[in-house]
Amino acid sequence: MMQPIAAKKPKELTIHGHTRTDAYFWMNERDSPEVLEHLKAENAYTDSVMEKWVPLRKKLFQEMKGRIKETDMSVPYLLRGYSYYVRYEEGFEYPLYCRKKAETDAVEEVILNVNTLAEGHSFCDVQGLTVSPDNTLLAYGIDTVSRRQYTLKIRNLQTGEMLNEAVENTDGSYVWAADNRTLFYDVKDEETLRTFQVKKHVLGQPQESDSLVFEEKDETFYCSVSKSKSEEIIFISSFSTVSAEERFIFASEPDAEFRIIQPRRRDHLYFVQHFGGMFYIRSNADALNFKLMRCSVQNPGESHWETVIPQRNEVLLEGVEGFEQFLVLEERENGLTHLRVLSTDGNTDYRIDFGEPVYTVYTDTNYGYRTQMLRFVFSSLKTPMSVFEYNMQTREKTLLKQQEVVGGHNPEEYITERLFAHTPDGEKVPMSVLYKKGLQKNGQNPALLYGYGSYGITVDPTFSSVRLSLVDRGFVYVIAHIRGGQDLGRYWYENGKMLNKKNTFFDFIRCAETLIEQQYTSPRHLYAMGGSAGGLLMGAVMNMRPDLFNGLVAAVPFVDVVTTMLDESIPLTTGEFDEWGNPKQETFYQYILSYSPYDNVEAKAYPNLLVTTGYHDSQVQYWEPAKWVAKLRELKTDDNLLLFHCDLETGHGGKSGRFERLKEIAMEYAFILGLEGEG
Repeated sequence: MMQPIAAKKPKELTIHGHTRTDAYFWMNERDSPEVLEHLKAENAYTDSVMEKWVPLRKKLFQEMKGRIKETDMSVPYLLRGYSYYVRYEEGFEYPLYCRKKAETDAVEEVILNVNTLAEGHSFCDVQGLTVSPDNTLLAYGIDTVSRRQYTLKIRNLQTGEMLNEAVENTDGSYVWAADNRTLFYDVKDEETLRTFQVKKHVLGQPQESDSLVFEEKDETFYCSVSKSKSEEIIFISSFSTVSAEERFIFASEPDAEFRIIQPRRRDHLYFVQHFGGMFYIRSNADALNFKLMRCSVQNPGESHWETVIPQRNEVLLEGVEGFEQFLVLEERENGLTHLRVLSTDGNTDYRIDFGEPVYTVYTDTNYGYRTQMLRFVFSSLKTPMSVFEYNMQTREKTLLKQQEVVGGHNPEEYITERLFAHTPDGEKVPMSVLYKKGLQKNGQNPALLYGYGSYGITVDPTFSSVRLSLVDRGFVYVIAHIRGGQDLGRYWYENGKMLNKKNTFFDFIRCAETLIEQQYTSPRHLYAMGGSAGGLLMGAVMNMRPDLFNGLVAAVPFVDVVTTMLDESIPLTTGEFDEWGNPKQETFYQYILSYSPYDNVEAKAYPNLLVTTGYHDSQVQYWEPAKWVAKLRELKTDDNLLLFHCDLETGHGGKSGRFERLKEIAMEYAFILGLEGEG
């Protein structure tokens, strides 16, 4: 089958005295017959090329599915006299949310069966499940389009009946007031999808009568509503990339006016929690890596904040969990997260030891306050997800549940390592590495290098049973902890954004070069993968150093950076000016233009490439990868594969079912393994 050649309809885009000609701008005409015909042609071409790997895809899917324990349940947690947990049943895609009264012989209540909700839909995502304070009503949001616009629904848990309530266009976050009849929810702008309002819904009233509680008028800010661990405070948070502002009321006073804790100012991020009758504030005011402050609810302004944990240059304070006798801090140092336990009397201060060089740990659901027990989750590249209960007084830990890998998994058969890539500007970029014992570092091993590097998001080294399909076939799997994430603190993020964004790409290139130099792999056997902003990473790196890779997978890639950031009607644009820069300012325009993957496609040889997207993507619109692929087809000089798959039924996160999404991964892995000669 011949590869699709897109029609060229040149459109001139001029700003700052500079004109770009975009031959494929027409592809943003959503739902036009010509666009849909082209996307379907791309899908058909990809199917025809990958037909020879269909048996391999099926084999990979069965492998991946076969490792999953189909009938399974989470570790229960206790809340207001009930034990809550999530169950999966064999053969079903979606979870059952359940609870029992906190008695040994209590009968299970299925409070929501998502499999039932998903019937008749190709996509189904449920978010924001929250039970009313009197335990009788369940609020949740459902999206069956994959556009991340949720409809609020309410179920009577005593009768099982659905209430005649349906609030449209929410973002899937809901908060009950203490009266059990008032719900606060976030509203999205229907065009930009920016969460910009908080409204109040009273049971029994139509959506049209819901009152506007708060509106965020600054288009660079989003807002959200949440409830404190104590369940006494309702917060409205306004936030942008570089600043934040919090408001609050008591949950017992749903009609009160929200009170500002500290007015916003540029370059001040702060996050508030409430426990022990106090506000605890994580703030970066004169504290690049954040400090922990405390104040009374009655006097919440910054002038009343007192220091609990000061700023530290080498340690990023990522979170805090409060108990009556202890504080538990999530701290990141040298790229690894630590749990630090401090007693409120000042006599205890220690970190929990985990005994592995590369791992991930975070606090789990901890609703209890007057307890010595901490629940946390631990995993590593070779150790399955493990839920522990930890006695903060005696320092004893109990394994409550470890993810079961059906068919068996022995962590001792694998090696995890930490490598560092040295950059020309003097930085050391960490890499988390996984491979099977016995692997020889002879430069002939296939390797997959994964990266993201934006928004301060850290890609932690967690376990994945899916990944075993590569590693057990001799692959080296590597995560590059590049600048743009917060792996080495806030500095690491600041040096990978705005006018420092190219450091993200340079770091990834140095990681690839280091793997080759240290004989883990070679350009003939090296592959790279990234999604969304990680897809931008793939596009930029591929333009800069196509010689380093045999193949790349770019999922929902953000590749038309200049055009998107100039269009404020596109979702996410205005809120991201402090991430990428605003190209309406010439300095940022020229800088973004210098790395934007779509704008820098050249007539040269490129590696094999698989690009995936979802037609309903609310984060990165489908036309970005569609245009990018069309331009690559036009200009590239090689005979390597260029495949594009657009799922016409999904959005940014892909398929919604636990097994259906494995088919997407199987396609990506078949592409890589096929290039290595398997199948």
